[in-house]
Amino acid sequence: MPVSARRKPIDPGKYARLVAISLPIPPRSAADNDRLIGLLSSMDERGDLTPEEEAFAELLAIVIEDFEDKHYALPAVPPNEALKAFMKDRGLRHKDVWPIVGNKGLTTEILSGRRKISSALAKRLATHFRVPVELFI
Repeated sequence: MPVSARRKPIDPGKYARLVAISLPIPPRSAADNDRLIGLLSSMDERGDLTPEEEAFAELLAIVIEDFEDKHYALPAVPPNEALKAFMKDRGLRHKDVWPIVGNKGLTTEILSGRRKISSALAKRLATHFRVPVELFI
């Protein structure tokens, strides 16, 4: 079922008043973004949002995410470092990963940075761990 089919109908007048009070202009600075984050956080803490507030919170999340994607981009990480960070985050060890790679020695070489992760292996890792393949490319 599409998201729009599950969303409760909103009252345009109530939504317009909410927007007018909050003035959610796209942030141009960290301070602007922090103000929007504060608005969203206060709504999240309440939990009992009206349909209009739910729609407005969704809009705030999109605007905040857009600003942060543009201004706080993560640096590119080599695939072997991404794999090591991924393993550390999930408490995985060499013995947990080598069966997916297919070979203990190759796993060691990949983790040390001596060998690259092939596109076929990147796909296997992504499929196994249910993460985007770009993490390993």
